[in-house]
Amino acid sequence: MQKKWANDIGCPEGVFLPFNIDAKVNAAYVVIGLLYGNGDFTKTLEITTRCGQDADCNPSTAGGILGALMGYDKIPAFWKQGLAEAEGINFKYTSMSLNTVYDVSLKHALENIRRHGGKTSDDKIIIRTEKPTPVKFEKSFDGVFPVISKPIQWNAAKDEASFEFDGIGFVIRGDASEWNSQSDYIFQADINIDGKKESTVLLPVNFTTRRYDLAWKYDLPRGRHKVTLHILNPSDKNRVRIDNALIYSSQPVNGLKANEIAEKKFTGKN
Repeated sequence: MQKKWANDIGCPEGVFLPFNIDAKVNAAYVVIGLLYGNGDFTKTLEITTRCGQDADCNPSTAGGILGALMGYDKIPAFWKQGLAEAEGINFKYTSMSLNTVYDVSLKHALENIRRHGGKTSDDKIIIRTEKPTPVKFEKSFDGVFPVISKPIQWNAAKDEASFEFDGIGFVIRGDASEWNSQSDYIFQADINIDGKKESTVLLPVNFTTRRYDLAWKYDLPRGRHKVTLHILNPSDKNRVRIDNALIYSSQPVNGLKANEIAEKKFTGKN
């Protein structure tokens, strides 16, 4: 599973690295835990955790699915320790506690049941059965392959970063925020591609509203391109950190996919 499906495209932080939060592999690890856990709550969480990758979220997902099937009362007491004491505490940066989430989730579930022909009352819920129908298959980033990470030239005099590449897309990695910053300052930057303005992006300094990657574009014509990022409102108190550019092509580099490149880089194999 790991060797075949752990190549990351849409999460630039994980490209070319042994790191992945993509849904396809993590959803598979949730399913593995549910299949081989055989209905045992603890075993299910352990297997899903040991699969690795996003191993805090995956066992939580598996536990949520199994808990919904089993019912709250059948979840082992070990896994509910401390829950009652935490249910009224708001999640950081939000006004939502677990108790609030319970109420909102129940409200949405009941409304969904009613909209699909079911009935609800104070002590009874009737769900109208429906024949399952498969949804249309959608493949993200079809024909898009990360091929190289390259440095970006920064021109301090112009408050501008630029780079050139051959390919069909790019992601500019970087950040304008600082850990726990509550500043309300927002950088503005023009993104120009091949001499034409593509867009103006907003780069908040505030950590809770930050833009995780500075800019991206995946569907350019195949060929040579030049990209510039120009800061419109420089600040003496804040800064935009620019790391590198990920370059995308319509073909894998030398026939290798990103996970194979990452494996060679991580193990030192040539």
